[in-house]
Amino acid sequence: MATKILPFYQKRHKHYDYNYRSSDRKSLVKRYTSKSSSTKRSSSELQVSSVTSQTAKFSPCAKRVCHYPVDEVPEYTMPSFTSREGEEEPRKVKPRSFPYGTKLRAMEDEIARLSRSAHEQADMLALKRMVKERTALQRHIREDTICRAPDFLVRLRSHTVWENSFVKLFCTVQGFPTPLVRWYKDDVYIDQTGTPGKYRMDSYYGVHSLEINRCTTNDTAQYTAVAFNIHGEASSSAAVIVKRFHGDEEPYHSVLLPVKLPLLSPPVFTQIDIQYSEKFGVSFGTEGETMILTCRMILTPNIHRLQPEAVWYRDDIEIKKSKWATMQYKDGTAILTLPHLNKDDEGLYTLRLVTRGGISQHSAYLFVRDAAAPVAGAPGAPMDVTYYDANKDYVILTWKPPNVTHESPVIGYFVDRCEAGTDNWIQCNDAPVKICKYPVTGLFEGRSYTFRVRAVNKSGISKPSRVTDTVTAFDPADFARLQTIHFDASRQIMISQDDLEGDVKIPGSPTNVHTAETSKNYIVLSWDPPDPRGRDPLKYYVEKTMAGSSSWQRVNVEIAARSPRLAIFDLVEGKSYQFRVYAVNKSGMSEPSVPTEPVLVQDRIVTPSPPGAVRCARNTRHSVVVQWVPPKSATELIGYYVDSCLLGTSDWQPCNHKPVKYTRFVVHGLINGQKYVFRVKAVNAVGISEVSQESDPIVVQAALTVPSSPYGITLLDCASNSMTLGWKVPRFTGGSDITGYYMDHREVSDLHWHESNIKAISGTVYKVEDLNEGSFYEFKVSAMNLGGLGLPSESSRPFKCEAWTMAEPGPTYDLTFCEVRSHSLVILWKPPIYSGTSTVTGYLVDICELGSEEWNTVNEQPVTTRYLKVTKLEEGRRYIFRVRAVNSAGAGMPSEPSEPILVHARPGTKEISSGVDAEGNIYLSFECSDMTDASQFTWGKAYEEITDFSRVCVETESERSKLIFKRPDISDLGTYSVAVSDTDGISSSFVLEKEELERLLALSHEIRHPTIPLKSELSYEVFEKGQVRFWLQAEHVSADAHCKFIVNDLELKDSKEHKITFDKSTGIIEMVMEQFTSKNEGTYTVQIEDGKAKNQSSLVLIGDAFKAALAEAEFQRKEFLRKQGPHFAEYLHWHVTEECDVQLICKVANTKRETVFAWYKDSISVSVEESPNLETGECRMHISEFSKKDMGEYMMTLKDDKGKDTSVLVVAGKVYEEIVQEMSRISGLSASDLKIKCTPEGIRILSSLKYYMEDMKVFWYHKDSKIASSEKMRIGGSNDQVWMQICEPTEKDKGKYTMEIFDGKTSYKRNLDLSGEAYTEAYNEFQRLKAAAFAEKNRGKVIGGLPDVVTIMEGKTLSLTSTVFGDPTPEVTWLKNDKDLEMNDHHSATLEQGKFASLTIKGVTTEDSGKYGINVRNKYGGETIDVTVSVYKHGEAIPEVKRGVVVPPPPASKPAEPPKSSRFGSKK
Repeated sequence: MATKILPFYQKRHKHYDYNYRSSDRKSLVKRYTSKSSSTKRSSSELQVSSVTSQTAKFSPCAKRVCHYPVDEVPEYTMPSFTSREGEEEPRKVKPRSFPYGTKLRAMEDEIARLSRSAHEQADMLALKRMVKERTALQRHIREDTICRAPDFLVRLRSHTVWENSFVKLFCTVQGFPTPLVRWYKDDVYIDQTGTPGKYRMDSYYGVHSLEINRCTTNDTAQYTAVAFNIHGEASSSAAVIVKRFHGDEEPYHSVLLPVKLPLLSPPVFTQIDIQYSEKFGVSFGTEGETMILTCRMILTPNIHRLQPEAVWYRDDIEIKKSKWATMQYKDGTAILTLPHLNKDDEGLYTLRLVTRGGISQHSAYLFVRDAAAPVAGAPGAPMDVTYYDANKDYVILTWKPPNVTHESPVIGYFVDRCEAGTDNWIQCNDAPVKICKYPVTGLFEGRSYTFRVRAVNKSGISKPSRVTDTVTAFDPADFARLQTIHFDASRQIMISQDDLEGDVKIPGSPTNVHTAETSKNYIVLSWDPPDPRGRDPLKYYVEKTMAGSSSWQRVNVEIAARSPRLAIFDLVEGKSYQFRVYAVNKSGMSEPSVPTEPVLVQDRIVTPSPPGAVRCARNTRHSVVVQWVPPKSATELIGYYVDSCLLGTSDWQPCNHKPVKYTRFVVHGLINGQKYVFRVKAVNAVGISEVSQESDPIVVQAALTVPSSPYGITLLDCASNSMTLGWKVPRFTGGSDITGYYMDHREVSDLHWHESNIKAISGTVYKVEDLNEGSFYEFKVSAMNLGGLGLPSESSRPFKCEAWTMAEPGPTYDLTFCEVRSHSLVILWKPPIYSGTSTVTGYLVDICELGSEEWNTVNEQPVTTRYLKVTKLEEGRRYIFRVRAVNSAGAGMPSEPSEPILVHARPGTKEISSGVDAEGNIYLSFECSDMTDASQFTWGKAYEEITDFSRVCVETESERSKLIFKRPDISDLGTYSVAVSDTDGISSSFVLEKEELERLLALSHEIRHPTIPLKSELSYEVFEKGQVRFWLQAEHVSADAHCKFIVNDLELKDSKEHKITFDKSTGIIEMVMEQFTSKNEGTYTVQIEDGKAKNQSSLVLIGDAFKAALAEAEFQRKEFLRKQGPHFAEYLHWHVTEECDVQLICKVANTKRETVFAWYKDSISVSVEESPNLETGECRMHISEFSKKDMGEYMMTLKDDKGKDTSVLVVAGKVYEEIVQEMSRISGLSASDLKIKCTPEGIRILSSLKYYMEDMKVFWYHKDSKIASSEKMRIGGSNDQVWMQICEPTEKDKGKYTMEIFDGKTSYKRNLDLSGEAYTEAYNEFQRLKAAAFAEKNRGKVIGGLPDVVTIMEGKTLSLTSTVFGDPTPEVTWLKNDKDLEMNDHHSATLEQGKFASLTIKGVTTEDSGKYGINVRNKYGGETIDVTVSVYKHGEAIPEVKRGVVVPPPPASKPAEPPKSSRFGSKK
């Protein structure tokens, strides 16, 4: 399948969603959709291939720098040939002939010419790349045939230079693999970081140079270049002599230079030397974690403006900054942060530092494991989801399948899409798609989308993959129809082909209809739009027919295609189809296109066959190189998955979680010393192949190499025809033990070397015989291991063969150093072979600081041991040592001076620790985190290697080694040491003293003779029936544990009276005694045995302790009997509600409907409003407005045929006080802020609260002084208020007032400031009320005497009398029907003594009925009192008259004639 080139806009175009952020963006999309002429790129730029954005973990930076052999480089090398299949042919630019002038036509020709030139240059670059890849392959093929050890073609030459000048040493080295060269000064490694700018080391195509700047006399030394690779090493040395300029001497005076040359100018650096001080190593992470890769370096020279450019790569593809990866470089530290790991981030990471002088790089692999699946057994997430061939309404997605080992195979994938700017993920396919490719349709033109994929197996669905970059649904052909004409830098013309074609009515037929994608599930049909297309938007309809049939069927009936692509589903696998396309615009439908050739519905690719010939090779202590042969049948292969399994198990684990492209892979993270087998699976878009055959088992160990050269050859003894020589073991053993040495010798005058030994020398001392007396000889030594014979050492200095006859001893040899710390070190040596005329009695150690010629003796008295700890050294300085043996004749010949030793504590140095393991073995332990693949631990006592293992044994596992004592005793006291080979002198020592040994022995005895730990000692508890349970619990016991219960020296067995149980799963031992009586007093003991472990626990129940236990048992027995009938589960207790009501509450149990509930107070039965709740058993008595009158003894009784129970609560004393305190708490919390209320007597300060009673502790304060109740200050309250009244307030009463309610624990305070305006207003209101009260008191008023209603018979005399009051004496006025009553003979009024007022009505008639009132008034006011008078006639019923109802007068009747008087005579 041809890979489509993504248009630039799908990477650089701004993406839009429904919510346009601005009118500018809305306008831009509108112009695009309306096919207006707007673009920012020319059509030639559309051919640029988009680069898929790289997603990238945060692995902690490796804590040590790992040096890998040169031949390991190919484990991350690109394969020699990269397939160009699928690349598009260069597109020929079709000349355009538009009618807009000669200049435009010429410009088009120029653009076409430039395009052809660009394609030719691209082809030339591709050809060069192919030639380079072929050359790399050929070089890789010849590697095994041209391997050889280093050899100096041009050796170093000695130089003599003037002070403050510079010198440059050159040498040329050949060898394969390319040798590495290290430089030494007087056998001391030259560290550029120690003196930045002093040294500069270069290497170009085998020519190596060392430049020394601004030479001083201290630079006078022998300089050595040591070249080495995996096949050996070689060295070359030269002397540099620095002379100091004096007076008339002229520097550089030689035949090669002019006589009067000026001094050389300071060196100018043309490149930056980079040394890595810390590198990131192979890292492991899990999806979702954060990984940081860090690399620290030292730059020489470190110039701020010439800092290197740090570029990060993953699998040779540059990592761009994104939300998945951030890069940072500062102060010599390069950091790559991967904030959210996905399997897409797995691969080989390379940091390339680009400087003016070249490129320095470091690489390491990052492995990313699958995160925990959302469903157990679900597969891992797919990875590397990418898209291509995007158009208006569809895009094709591809991805890589996950590796499965324990999980069931993947059966398909779900594809999800999400529109940019939203979080709404929509599943695109209803059924899982089987292959790793899917065309997503139904997109909306102009909108942006992201996609993700989820894998499915029978257990469930995986986590989603990492989302893709945002892609916009645009038609790339629309941009190809735009032309840009540039007039100058600021002016240009943009022309659309739509403007040139004019109006096109019915479109033409689509052309070039073909299948772009074919599978058994779908076919992607592609075509070219009709030409000319016209301005109107086009839609397309596709028809299909079976091959050979003429019956066409519309494919997209409901929705027309808007882009010249369409994915067609629902086809029959194995059938052939033909397709044709119609173009439609607003004017009509085109003729159908030319039908396609028959297309067979089937997969173009199939599942690959399994790889073969899986082979493994040792690499490092934790890695293995796996190689295999590609599968015989594999189409569009994505890569390979490698699985590993421990031999003897079936636990297969994935080695890589992202397919690798090569047939060679280094598997990391393996366990050293374990045997593994491996298998490989091939991967393509259809799926994963069957597993390959398993590889042969391989033990994970470091690869073997030959050892380095021995050094330090010393003459130890000499006879007339023989010489005894010694040497030091190689610094690097090559991964296995040294099996022997071979020595060569020659006379100084002879050019040929002669073998000194035929059989390998087992030690580091050898006697060479058959030599010529008086001759000078040179020697060299080679070491051998399982990897072969190493390179020979440097030739020794000439030694003369003549017999030694001196009385003093010969030289000691093999000076070694260990335990180098900040201010001390330990030096070790071997005794001299030649002891002189008497035995050696001791040794003297001499020291000399590097650069000085003065030797000083460290120890004043000779030491008898062959080691010495030298202290009081200065950190950071270098020292040289030598040792002299002493006998009775004196001090003998000194040893060869040692190499300079830098006194410096290695970072992270650890010491030997002592301890006791789980089996009680005493051990010394040492851990080394900087071991190499060939490192080994060597234990010694008194700095002599332990070879007798009758009393100790050594156990080593990974980076930790233990020296275990078999039968420790006082003979094991002493100094123990350990050294780690193939490291930079890592070692430590431990002095085992008597006190420490005794502590370890005690701990060992405790472990070997253990006691069973107890969680709880023996104790007892009483059950509700009065039973007593004795129990204890052990920490943990085995199934073989057993126990004994002993009471008063008698063992109890399990019986009905004593039920004994031992639950070994929980460690609980218990004994339950049914009847606990006075006979059970005594000592109770439990004994436990579990193998060797024992323990016991005792409980003494004698005297008071027994009486308390017996009393509790009897009480519980009685309680149990009580509870058989109705009883109180909770006895009476009180509770105060939030409304300050008191409730007496109890809870009953075992009651029934017939149970009688009775309440009593002071033995008097009382009734309660709330009936008992038989469901919950709660009974309540409610007491509102609680006060002292409610004190007393409250009792509740229960009674039925089962029994009777009583509960009593005495509400008095402390109980009463606690109730009042609780009410005080509630009231204090509810108290309102203090308020002012004025009265005629004074100013009242009050607070409202829920309830107040006299027994509450309420205190008042004025200016923090407590106020007592008095005539001046009255304190009181009501049910819902508490107040304090200030009678007749004065200025002294101003200030802050505080009311405090105390509940026994907490005070609740409220404050009021009665001063200023508040006091003035209150005082004025008090005066007003006081005056009103005085007026009310002295005004005129009726204080008694008048009835409300008076009923009287006609003709009677009515007298209304009342008592009045007023000061001064009030005036009295009588009223009738609210009108003043006129006084006459019929009505008369009197006022006696100023307080008794009367109204007399003589001979009342019905006309006198009505409402009468008395008005009493003086200067302060008055009042009117009414009385209703009803007059009835004789013989009538007494009417009922209500107060205030006016009795209507009777109807008017003819007045009766007066009786004739006798005094008057009749009329004539």
